[in-house]
Amino acid sequence: MHHDNFRRLGKAAFAAAVALLAVACGGGDSNNDGNTNPNIKPANIGTVTIQAYDGATDDLLTAGLGKDGLASATAPVPASPNSPTAAELRRYAIYTNYRAIVDTTTGGGFGSLYGPNVDAQGNVTTGQGKIAGVEYLAFSDDGSGQENVTMLVQIPNTFNQSKPCMITATSSGSRGVYGAIAVGEWGLKRGCAVAYTDKGTGAAPHDLDTDTVPLIDGTRTTRSAAGTNAQFAAKPGILPLADFTAQAPHRLAFKHAHSQRNPEKDWGKFTLQAIEFGIWAINDRFGTVASNGVRQRTLAKSKIVVIASSVSNGGGAAVAAAEQDTDGLIDGVAVGEPNLSLPANAGVVVKRGNTVVSASGRVLYDYITTANLLQLCASQDISLVNTPSFATNAFYASRCQTLADNNVVTGTTTADQAASALALLHAAGWELESDALHPSLSLFDTAASISVTYANSYARASVTDRLCGYSFATTLADFKPAAIAPAVLASMFSTGNGVPPTSTVQLINDRDLQHGPFLNGQSVSASNNRADVNFDGAKCLRNLLTGTDTQAVALQTGVAQTLRSGNLRGKPALIVHGRSDGLLPVNHTSRPYLGLNQRQEGATSKLSYIEVENAQHFDAFIGAVSGYSNRYVPLHLYLIRALDAVYDNLTAGKVLPPSQVVRTIPRGGATNTTTAPTLLPANVPAISATPALGDQIAANSGTVQVPD
Repeated sequence: MHHDNFRRLGKAAFAAAVALLAVACGGGDSNNDGNTNPNIKPANIGTVTIQAYDGATDDLLTAGLGKDGLASATAPVPASPNSPTAAELRRYAIYTNYRAIVDTTTGGGFGSLYGPNVDAQGNVTTGQGKIAGVEYLAFSDDGSGQENVTMLVQIPNTFNQSKPCMITATSSGSRGVYGAIAVGEWGLKRGCAVAYTDKGTGAAPHDLDTDTVPLIDGTRTTRSAAGTNAQFAAKPGILPLADFTAQAPHRLAFKHAHSQRNPEKDWGKFTLQAIEFGIWAINDRFGTVASNGVRQRTLAKSKIVVIASSVSNGGGAAVAAAEQDTDGLIDGVAVGEPNLSLPANAGVVVKRGNTVVSASGRVLYDYITTANLLQLCASQDISLVNTPSFATNAFYASRCQTLADNNVVTGTTTADQAASALALLHAAGWELESDALHPSLSLFDTAASISVTYANSYARASVTDRLCGYSFATTLADFKPAAIAPAVLASMFSTGNGVPPTSTVQLINDRDLQHGPFLNGQSVSASNNRADVNFDGAKCLRNLLTGTDTQAVALQTGVAQTLRSGNLRGKPALIVHGRSDGLLPVNHTSRPYLGLNQRQEGATSKLSYIEVENAQHFDAFIGAVSGYSNRYVPLHLYLIRALDAVYDNLTAGKVLPPSQVVRTIPRGGATNTTTAPTLLPANVPAISATPALGDQIAANSGTVQVPD
């Protein structure tokens, strides 16, 4: 798409050409009032709120905080915590979400290699990086009043009408609409509009105790008062909500897990809708006005350079959007660490060096439930003693013993059982470079929380179903469900990530017969009366993948609705992924996707895959968790470079770099600190236009060859 010559014309020339074409074709309005191409709002978009920001007291990128405010450990908490304003929640959300995606410590490159004060050309400025402009905010809905996917378009005052551009920044993880604000930064700096969507997830829950729900701006009201304006309101399942709450008080429902809509199947559609909303918003702001006062669509989709981007789930949504783009909305793709689930028997083989990897191309639910079973035990392997967050843990040792009792791992000692579990993770597709991440990912209960969220989502389960005996609630010192603090609930639009653990909300094992409902991480399995971090629940979640009962079939149907095709429709695309990623392993995501794309598009493919050594999934951990800064470089920097490369390809015809491994150099220093030596340009070499033979990645006939 976009191969016409109109892209290179200025606004006036383009408008004149369109007018001449209309005359030649006999077009035009019969009333001769110039209203030939009205800017019609997409039918799925509801009431639109437009807010301007001056770039001083408040702005698009930093909510008025500036670079220093984003880096500050002091959060911009609302003045009245129990009743925050929409403006306060927005500022707090931008602060939290920016810091959740990017390492904001100066030693890690923030403020010198990337950040609001670093301009589009990579120059460090003395400013704070505030960006003036307008925001367009609205729900997209399918007519039911239940979907209510948040759409947000930011248009900087520097938007260049003669070179119009836009990127997408679909939210990462299960976050709300500002969940990829750090990605949007690239577009805002270049004067591009940014189209955001929460993709049907969101950070703020429905609190069943008080029956209150979030609105689009994060403020809260009762479910009855919100009506169809609720960002999310849970529906009953096997029980009415009131009856469920009487039986199981203090529970919370989250949109990703409990909307009963499997939003992941539509992440591509929602991203395309965000682009359509963005085109409408751009023309609402800059389109010419006909003599009858009707705003025109002066900047058509064929005029606007659009790059689909984001990271993690947002990156997967961008890829899905490009695959589904039958209307030519997207010109190119640049994503980081994308969540990409491939169909079974895709005919793709992944080789590292001379060896075929033991497992590749499995769907997210398959490998995350594998991690949920094994990772806690594997984290106790003695070879990991010097890795971040390593600690001997009696609960994890009990998980090892239960795995041995169930013939999942071998060995009679915890050390032997842990070594067996780690070997099983390797056999399941995790690279050796991910080993150091297993203790910290275990500490944050990552695999369990994601497994539970996705199980509920895929199976379209209600919060009242308590699938596999899990629920979400705040816990106190006794580890039992408790009422969430009003101030915490009031700000969760800003502070939450959409999955537990988040903002005091934890994963609850409701089948702990010894304690009653109890914090999952310290709970007892009913099958063996052992405090093994709820092996029963983990096994139940795993069994849904292959089971034949109603819930299992529903889950399997949901998973099948989220698979990628591999056809990017010839769009120039760059995927960057960290080789060490322990959450979305490269062998199950970006590596096999390269092979699937090659099988689908063959010689017409314009996809390059950039695998970055010493990079992993959570850049924010680099400055926050001891040991990460010594070992890992920011993948975010390579996403910026990927966006630069795709933009230069689309606007200047510069050839994309070929698929390759980028050999970075860790910062080093004392082991397991947060104060590694300063990250320097030498640590993070550029993506090469001509990579050395030993760094090249190739895909031929479905075989992906990755160098050691």
